[in-house]
Amino acid sequence: MHLTSLSIPVHDLKFADYFQAVLGLRVETPWDTAQIHLGTTTLELQVDPSTDEGTHHLAFTIPTGKFAAAKNWLAERAELIVNADGQDEFEGPAAWNSRSVYFEGPERSVLELIERRDLSNATDGAFSPADLLCISEVGVAVPDVLSAAQALKKVAGIDSYGNAPSATFGAVGDVHGLLILVSDGRSWFPTTDRHAHPCAIRVNATGHPGLHQLGESVLELHSK
Repeated sequence: MHLTSLSIPVHDLKFADYFQAVLGLRVETPWDTAQIHLGTTTLELQVDPSTDEGTHHLAFTIPTGKFAAAKNWLAERAELIVNADGQDEFEGPAAWNSRSVYFEGPERSVLELIERRDLSNATDGAFSPADLLCISEVGVAVPDVLSAAQALKKVAGIDSYGNAPSATFGAVGDVHGLLILVSDGRSWFPTTDRHAHPCAIRVNATGHPGLHQLGESVLELHSK
């Protein structure tokens, strides 16, 4: 499942400034929205002043073999998120075969660079914004994680990824793209003070065509 475009609510369009000034990405501002071009994914921002800080989690896939270079590049530009044990690098669950570094984004969002070692996506040269290959995870708060995961499997054929979902957390999709389904108020790893809240996120992704309601959010699947 490839995430081709996302639309998320933000408190202010200044959210986009971070992606341009800090991450070096191309930003367009048509009408009263902003569009950020991040590899093969387009991120659209919609203004909703009621959006809570810390609501959003997004992960960006980087080329296999460039984790150390990516972390060094990021540390020069952004504030890395460190857990209570002082860690700033995190191995994913065993089935994911991944490694991540998290950083603080605009409006206290939790952003992530993730190396997915099962992908053949290595690139040459020094790490650059062009190595932010796509958005491969988006966090979505839903009323019932287990019911949402079961419905997506039954209706859309989207399986759980890695471990089976719990009452508060479920990753669904595949190595290319994941919905991180969480319960309202769950903190975003590796923080304890950034919490997911239901909001109007719209996700466009590849899959069996159809429209799926996920609480206040929507998943639209298309064949290409």
